[in-house]
Amino acid sequence: MNKENFYLEILHVDKKTKARYGILHTPHGDVETPMFMPVGTVGSVKTLSPEEVKACGSGVILANTYHIHLRPGEDIVDKAGGIQKFMNYPGPMLTDSGGFQVFSLAEKRNITEEGVTFKSHLNGDKIFFSPEIVMDIEQKIGADIAMSLDECIKYPATYDYVKDSTLRTLRWAKRGIAVHTRKDQALFGIVQGGEYPDLRKYCAEELVKMDFDGYAIGGTSIGEPKDVCFKMIDYAVDYLPFDKPRYLMGVGSLDYILEGIARGIDMMDCVLPTRIARHGTLMTHFGRVNIKNEKYKEDFTPLDPECDCYTCKNYTKAYLRHLYVVNEAFGQRLLSIHNIRFLISIVEGAREAIKEDRFEEYKNEILAKYGDKRGF
Repeated sequence: MNKENFYLEILHVDKKTKARYGILHTPHGDVETPMFMPVGTVGSVKTLSPEEVKACGSGVILANTYHIHLRPGEDIVDKAGGIQKFMNYPGPMLTDSGGFQVFSLAEKRNITEEGVTFKSHLNGDKIFFSPEIVMDIEQKIGADIAMSLDECIKYPATYDYVKDSTLRTLRWAKRGIAVHTRKDQALFGIVQGGEYPDLRKYCAEELVKMDFDGYAIGGTSIGEPKDVCFKMIDYAVDYLPFDKPRYLMGVGSLDYILEGIARGIDMMDCVLPTRIARHGTLMTHFGRVNIKNEKYKEDFTPLDPECDCYTCKNYTKAYLRHLYVVNEAFGQRLLSIHNIRFLISIVEGAREAIKEDRFEEYKNEILAKYGDKRGF
């Protein structure tokens, strides 16, 4: 597809790993890679304004095709001039295909060659998604990057099931490409194949033949062991083009982000940082902090002295705990700002380490200092 206004410029590859530094050029501006992308499920990163997300250093942020289709509807977003104008975010955006929401929210779903039928999590109404319908929705939403419809395969699954599903995902990819006509919107294919190396390889190679603008690695971070997730990435990356973006879907913990970068991933996203923030869990350079803990009641020090976010520069643990205990919305906002900025700053450091050929040392240093094997 190779759109002139969307391309990845790789500027340096780390000498010891597959980590790479580059610039992603998009219709709404240029952003550095690798990057962590905050998730704005319904056209908003929960509790934060677009200006606050931008101040955290965000490049691309996500909106969710399924949720926006339900509310307010893609036609309204289209009439507003596209998702950026609708939500007043000046930077690049990405919409997913809704495939993960079908997997995670729909209790009963019927997958056929034509598409997937499932029920709305809001009111039980029947919904049908096909590759063509999803492309129509995403083109009306108008983000810089759209994703092909795929099946997010559960883990574990048998080889035969994964094979059949992967082949269907490839057929859906062809159908989606055939109806994608926006010249100002890139389209990514999604590599499936479960934990089976031959299926991952085959899926990646077949998607590359279709010449997508970028490639995502799907079906990871859905409950599989950490080593299996990393193998899934390895099984796909080697067969993807060097000069196109590689997107690891649904990854937001510190260890997964850094291990993804080490394997040549350019883009990652997750709701994790804002979700755990709303429940009082913070990621810091020195490990996890549970702000609900009584010991912070009279702690008048910053949440993370090494963090440069608005929260850490202006508020103490005692005040943040107070806001959380009294269920003040401002507290959720401050905690979300911190977690988003923390992850983005870690990836900013990774970019500098790649340019200086010391990414492996940087990764090990960050993880050793953090000290939590779960990464959040």
